Amino acid sequence: MARYEPKTAEPRQQARWAAADAFRMPTTGTGRPKYYVLEMFPYPSGNIHMGHARNYVMGDVVARSKRAQGFDVLHPMGWDAFGLPAENAAIERGIHPGDWTWSNIANMRDQLKLLGLSLDWSREFATCDPAYYGKQQAWFLELFKRGLVYRKDSVVNWDPVDNTVLANEQVVDGRGWRSGAIVEKRKLNQWFLRITDYADDLIEGLKELEGRWPDKVRLMQENWIGRSKGLQMTWAWAGAAPAGAPDGLEIYTTRPDTLFGASFMGIAADHPVARALAESNPAAAAFIAECRKGGSTQAEIDQAEKVGFDTGLKVVHPFDGREVSVWMANFILSEYGTGAIFGCPAHDQRDFEFATKYELPIIPVVRPDGTGDDFAVESEAYTGPGTIFHSDFLNGLEIEAAKAEAIARIEAAGQGQGATIYRLRDWGVSRQRYWGCPIPVIHCPTCGAQPADQLPVELPKDVTFDTPGNPLDRHPTWKHVKCPSCHGDATRETDTLDTFVDSSWYFARFADPTADEPISREAADHWLPVDQYIGGVEHAVLHLLYARFISRALSDAGLMNVKEPFAGLFTQGMVVHETYFDGVDSVGKPAWVEPADVRIETVDGKRVATRLSDGKVLSIGDIEKMSKSKKNVVAPQEIVDTYGVDAGRLFVLSDSPPERDVQWTPGGVEGASRFVQRVWNEFDGFDPAVEGDEAANASLLRETHKAIKAVTEGVSGFRFNSAIAKLYAFVATVRDHGKAGGAAKRETLSAMARLIAPFTPHLAEECWTRLGEEGMVLDAPWPVYDPALAADDEVTLPIQVNGKRRGEIRVARGLEPAEVEAIVMADPEVQARLEGLTVRKIVVVKDRIVNVVVA
Repeated sequence: MARYEPKTAEPRQQARWAAADAFRMPTTGTGRPKYYVLEMFPYPSGNIHMGHARNYVMGDVVARSKRAQGFDVLHPMGWDAFGLPAENAAIERGIHPGDWTWSNIANMRDQLKLLGLSLDWSREFATCDPAYYGKQQAWFLELFKRGLVYRKDSVVNWDPVDNTVLANEQVVDGRGWRSGAIVEKRKLNQWFLRITDYADDLIEGLKELEGRWPDKVRLMQENWIGRSKGLQMTWAWAGAAPAGAPDGLEIYTTRPDTLFGASFMGIAADHPVARALAESNPAAAAFIAECRKGGSTQAEIDQAEKVGFDTGLKVVHPFDGREVSVWMANFILSEYGTGAIFGCPAHDQRDFEFATKYELPIIPVVRPDGTGDDFAVESEAYTGPGTIFHSDFLNGLEIEAAKAEAIARIEAAGQGQGATIYRLRDWGVSRQRYWGCPIPVIHCPTCGAQPADQLPVELPKDVTFDTPGNPLDRHPTWKHVKCPSCHGDATRETDTLDTFVDSSWYFARFADPTADEPISREAADHWLPVDQYIGGVEHAVLHLLYARFISRALSDAGLMNVKEPFAGLFTQGMVVHETYFDGVDSVGKPAWVEPADVRIETVDGKRVATRLSDGKVLSIGDIEKMSKSKKNVVAPQEIVDTYGVDAGRLFVLSDSPPERDVQWTPGGVEGASRFVQRVWNEFDGFDPAVEGDEAANASLLRETHKAIKAVTEGVSGFRFNSAIAKLYAFVATVRDHGKAGGAAKRETLSAMARLIAPFTPHLAEECWTRLGEEGMVLDAPWPVYDPALAADDEVTLPIQVNGKRRGEIRVARGLEPAEVEAIVMADPEVQARLEGLTVRKIVVVKDRIVNVVVA
């Protein structure tokens, strides 16, 4: 019996697929039902590892199984190729971002091809290619014409040394991550997309995705959009309005029921009142400057210490007439509501912490059921349900009724009105960097912002990064153009687009990447929506939300006809790996060591890691996500060279449910490699001339149809680990049926080759050929089980005693109750449980359960 050799078999099968152009799909298919499978396309960072591979292998399992089930499958691949890492590489290595990016793409393409993925490479594109981003510029200008694109001043993180805008995650302890300079908050004129115009539609659309999207992802999107109903009102100043400030202080609240609990007013540090005060108050100006050094995301603000500044201003309470002090506070976002709040410390934890620090009143106005008017808030805010008290005309009302009454009173007084607002803000898409899609706008001093008249607007290649800031700003010729309207001197927009724009529509371009228009309506109508989208949960909000928004905007513009781009979504877990390090480096960080240079041994009952190169004992760190920075990655080439790629594919899917993390272990992939060999042995040892035993053949066919049923259900339900577990058991069952042979054994092996094909495609092709079947298993139909043969002959019946489970028995399916009773009462374990008890009756639910009632 010949040993299976993946080093020769896998390249052989990949060459067969390539020669047949097996995965190329015509623009609008071949006439069979369509199925569009897509994994979130990768950023070309240079190398992929088995953590990345898991995502693509999952998609490949779906694509191959759907093809076998009779679908035209679209399964493309491309590259999310713009972004800051390429600019960083240009600065660090002295190379052009484009050269770095295209080199990485070539390397990663070769690595992906090692995995044997059924990808249609004819549709490949990179977002940094003008052929792609020129089409993006075209639809951007269409949205510009429709009023969905606009400019406004916006606060950004500004690095005064690098002269560039920093993303929130690039601000570390208030300093630029690269320069170390103290980051400033500046207002810059930025481009925005009006995603808020679609806020309601984006929330309502989530209902259509129920059952096909994870509930947690739909909830995360709903919370991010943050639709809330409340009261927008104005509080009158106590005395004259401050110089340069509005006539009153406008606030928004979702809790008008707690207005009587107001003990302070809070305004953001960049609120108009704060800015007006800072002009004449140095202490206020200093507080604002300090706030600008802090984080700007909600998460950063929530974690920061609550600090404030008493402005000395007061407003008049709308109901009881008392004066309430106005404070600047670092936890208030100017972008949410009006940038001003009323603080109710008794019923908001953030307000409670602030009031406690500054010794402000804490006035409870909602008491829990079962408490009286002496209810007090002491250690934390009370945010639960209850009844209103200490609130005059609202006393005795439940919360929702009190909200309605408070809004009605304010509206009647002409001081405000009920309002619905959103946490979602318009999408700021300006980036002050080179390596991105140029915004196709020309600025004319006479005509204003004008659409570029020649697309694509390509990035100039002759740029340098030896000076901080955006190279496009200082390019001697690129930005100087003529106005397309008046033909006078004008300048190009030098900001580039957020890379989330690039990934917001790529799935639609895949339908026909050669189309002259941005999106081929014919191809998009055929292929969209994506039937199964696969990627990490870290993209649950921004990428997926932006893609849903752009699909709506482009549909309204007549460029496509699908508002929900992803009919099905699966968020996979990560591949994690143990980390190893040799002490710490010069800056106190662990000196990570790659797993390939580590030997693990057990010494005196403990695991010990030593470095292969010098035998030095290493520290064993945490189990973490595979990461180049931690040097705990495993490259596909390592697996191909040692075990074969099918063993790697099998392991990353077999050891854990696909939505959960899987820990990479050498023992795990070795076990998968042994299974590959066992499968091959069944085919290589098959002799069709041996007819086999009739009873064994019949039993084997029953087991085969059970396996077909279980694997089919596992694959369709994204329970890949369960499907693989059944395949392991199935191969063992075939081996145990040594007396089977002939047509029955051949039918079994034919089914086995097709069942393993989505998981181990190279092995399946080799087995298919060894069996003497024609063509490729890739084109063979998925096996279909016979329900009668797939049904279990036996069932497991739980045994309850007075309703509590006490054991179980295996009996023939369909056994009559009297026969079941006899078996139960003869069971030694049951007899032991019933010793000394009187059996009143035995209830048998056929093929389901047995309940023994005793006294």
